[in-house]
Amino acid sequence: MTDVTGAPADVLHTLFHSEQGGHEQVVLCQDRATGLKAVIAIHSTALGPALGGTRFYPYASEAEAVADALNLARGMSYKNAMAGLDHGGGKAVIIGDPDIIKSEELLLAYGRFVASLGGRYVTACDVGTYVADMDVVARECRWTTGRSPENGGAGDSSVLTAFGVYQGMRASAQHRWGSPSLRAKRIGIAGVGKVGHHLVEHLVAEGAEVFVTDVREDAVRRITERYRDVVAVRDTDELIRVEELAVYAPCALGGALNDATVPVLTAEVVCGAANNQLSHPGVEKDLADRGILYAPDYVVNAGGVIQVADELHGFDFERCKAKAAKIYDTTLAIFARAKTDGIPPAAAADRIAEQRMTEARPSR
Repeated sequence: MTDVTGAPADVLHTLFHSEQGGHEQVVLCQDRATGLKAVIAIHSTALGPALGGTRFYPYASEAEAVADALNLARGMSYKNAMAGLDHGGGKAVIIGDPDIIKSEELLLAYGRFVASLGGRYVTACDVGTYVADMDVVARECRWTTGRSPENGGAGDSSVLTAFGVYQGMRASAQHRWGSPSLRAKRIGIAGVGKVGHHLVEHLVAEGAEVFVTDVREDAVRRITERYRDVVAVRDTDELIRVEELAVYAPCALGGALNDATVPVLTAEVVCGAANNQLSHPGVEKDLADRGILYAPDYVVNAGGVIQVADELHGFDFERCKAKAAKIYDTTLAIFARAKTDGIPPAAAADRIAEQRMTEARPSR
């Protein structure tokens, strides 16, 4: 069943009627000359202009792209609220394989669409887009962050994203084992790309026993050649079954925690950089029922958005790092709220974020 535009009706139901909806605006963008097809989703501007990255990905269908944009934008509202930023949540997705269709002309066309929103949405990097891409987008759109230092930006945000995940992991260790130390803990990282390889660096420096996997052999090889004690495993299915795994860190795409993975997961803690790790509502309870502590993804991976938000006001790395370090305290506060309210940490984080957004609305 489709609506009058031909879009699947379930997408419109999600947007207008479900608890996962409630978005303020969704823009479908197309530029035939460059092959651009994009979706810009603005979930909330209660706290300020929507801020979130641009994902460039070969979705199986346009409906899948819209659904991803909606989910990611909603997640950004919660992430920005929990990070203490004066920004709402938004996200954009460009449909297609970036290795095939990405071009300067396409990125410029995309920049014009973002600019047409007049600052309601501020974009940045995400999966499939990089600092160099944001430099191009910024030529058409001043509401662009994640640019290179040479073009007035802060550069790669994955450094502080990994640092924030590391702080969330330390907080999880404190809550679970009574100490923030990760020394000698077995930690499995799925995805050692932009963020994951920086996370490996933090953990190796602390003396953790690190296991890694990635769909790209070159990414794994880069890690194992640099860190001889890091163990590479065949795939995520093997990683989540590693004996005596203390922490599992999903650092690739979303949906890592699902009905197939949670029952066999050996880790006592899940804390990683990937967005939307819970594949569907109820997975957080399944984790809790198994005694697995879950550090909400949008809380611990907020280091990057803290950085790109700061870029809008004149970037200062040390100031951003100090803000990202507070992810440790925020994560502990979520665990405390979860215990007090008798709910999973993911639900506790949502309550805190929703409270901040609700309290902000009357003043705007």
